[in-house]
Amino acid sequence: MGHKKSNLCFILLLHFTSLIHCLAVSLDTILHDHALRVMSQQRQHSDKLYDARLPNYLAGMKVSVVGLRSRTLWRKGANFSSFLIPPKTLPMPYVKRILIVYHNLGNCSSSYYSLSGYTLLTPVVGFLVYDASDSGRKNLSNVELNTNGKTISVSFDSSSGNKGAKCAAFGPLGDVSLSDLSSPNSCYSKSEGHFSIVTPVNERHKTSLFWIFGFVAGFMGLILGTVAVRSLLCMRSQEMEREADEGEFLKTYWIASSKMPRAQVTRTQPVLESKIRQNPKMSWYA
Repeated sequence: MGHKKSNLCFILLLHFTSLIHCLAVSLDTILHDHALRVMSQQRQHSDKLYDARLPNYLAGMKVSVVGLRSRTLWRKGANFSSFLIPPKTLPMPYVKRILIVYHNLGNCSSSYYSLSGYTLLTPVVGFLVYDASDSGRKNLSNVELNTNGKTISVSFDSSSGNKGAKCAAFGPLGDVSLSDLSSPNSCYSKSEGHFSIVTPVNERHKTSLFWIFGFVAGFMGLILGTVAVRSLLCMRSQEMEREADEGEFLKTYWIASSKMPRAQVTRTQPVLESKIRQNPKMSWYA
């Protein structure tokens, strides 16, 4: 039974990973189309970065595109968006012109990219390279970059400086590779793709639980302390009221939670006339 459950979980995990990969591939295609649209709507200038306009359902993402000659990339490299591509880099296979499309998935990053056991600390950023030799083509083919052993620098705005943080590189086939950070907010790569800084779930989860438990404990302590103080003040007030009442001339007594007056008996008891003793008769000789 346990073996069947483990197989089922493994199959579900494979399907989920495949689904995430399909979503990411579809997203790349959509962003590619919008990048081509912005380049076709205006006069192209080499070495200039253009921002693409995205539909409302992609709000929170950012896409930009730049067209370069391969000889310019070889001579100067490319320093756009979050990426620094070093000089002496060439497209493979070699083409005369390339189009580099930069992605920043913003707050939608976790919807398209995930890594089991880790959580994203930064938005996923990435870039893809296309053959732009024929500007009349609607669908451009992908090309890779050969950096001749040098590394591509990927910078992030902030990674919160978490201990145990790693660079995550998401490959085109759904594979993920982890590496150490080159600095608190940057990673290195030797190829195009998508990247983020991640941290183990357990470490972040423990920190969150600690703060949540401390907040709840402090809040409950404040409530209990307030209730205790109010109860003591109320009891003391009732006790002082009883003492004051008992010291009055007109005494009182309590029935349940009601206070009633109690007067002392001060009148003499009434005597009936029939019970009054008559005077003795006088003597005849008096």
